[in-house]
Amino acid sequence: MASTRTKFRLRSTELGIGVPTGGKGRGEGRGEEHDAGHTRKISGLIFDHFDDPEAFVLDAGEQEGIIEGEDRKLLQSIVDFGDTIVREVMVPRTEVVWIERGKTVGQALALALRSGFSRIPVIGENVDDVIGVVYLKDLAARAQDGQGRATRVEEIMRPALFVPESKPVDELLREMQARRTHIAIVIDEYGGTAGLVTIEDILEEIVGEIADEYDTEERPPVEHLADGSIRVTARLPVEDLGELFDVELDGDDVETVGGLLAQALGRVPIPGSAATVEGLRLVAEGTTGRRNRIDSVLVWRAPDENADHPDLDHEDTERQAADV
Repeated sequence: MASTRTKFRLRSTELGIGVPTGGKGRGEGRGEEHDAGHTRKISGLIFDHFDDPEAFVLDAGEQEGIIEGEDRKLLQSIVDFGDTIVREVMVPRTEVVWIERGKTVGQALALALRSGFSRIPVIGENVDDVIGVVYLKDLAARAQDGQGRATRVEEIMRPALFVPESKPVDELLREMQARRTHIAIVIDEYGGTAGLVTIEDILEEIVGEIADEYDTEERPPVEHLADGSIRVTARLPVEDLGELFDVELDGDDVETVGGLLAQALGRVPIPGSAATVEGLRLVAEGTTGRRNRIDSVLVWRAPDENADHPDLDHEDTERQAADV
């Protein structure tokens, strides 16, 4: 058994495992019968969990009423926590928002505000060449200077923490606490970027998904707007979008509208990201969840690849292309 696994210890009396004392008194027969039946039940639990004592303690505690259902789930998460590795909780590289080292503070600040991320990896030649992490608070502080917005991102980025994807998450959590860092870059066995992991990702492994005040209610899958455009969820199947506009869309490599937009962009879409696919203009709208995944996409027919939606700010579109 791994040494990192959490150990639980309950006394026999806490589990209600009675030991006959041999004393006499009223109801002695019933007490002995109860003890015998109870001992058989506990013995059965021990046999079923011979190689998993933690599970035995949790099951026995739940049956005896010591551990309630919700507490059992939390304790089970803690028990499993020691066997979890970084690869199981990380954000995969296909969902990572990054910025090139040569971008300016102004561009990075716009990207951070629009993407909703306060820490963004900085890359050199490609996404496998992560050279640091830039923080929103550093960007905001530098932007207050007179010429600060023209400063290159690489001048104010912080060193990145690199960890292998096979590292146990409990060890990583202790390391991140010691280093006082909230983000780490995950490296695969070949030295490439596998993704990133944050302290919040690790904590969610124990307590479940962490929602915030910006999370929105579930959207309808399709919403027809007055201007003729259609708002769809990012999870809408590509085939369904094609049927809405009577267009043949190639969905061999992707299954959802969000995936289709990401494929056309060649990067993770953020609010305002736009692309034209088979005569359809796709614009990413709002995000949801702590990881700020695109929640909805605005779609309309575009007469040509440079067509703009009448309600879309053209200046913002140009700035988005420069920022990302």
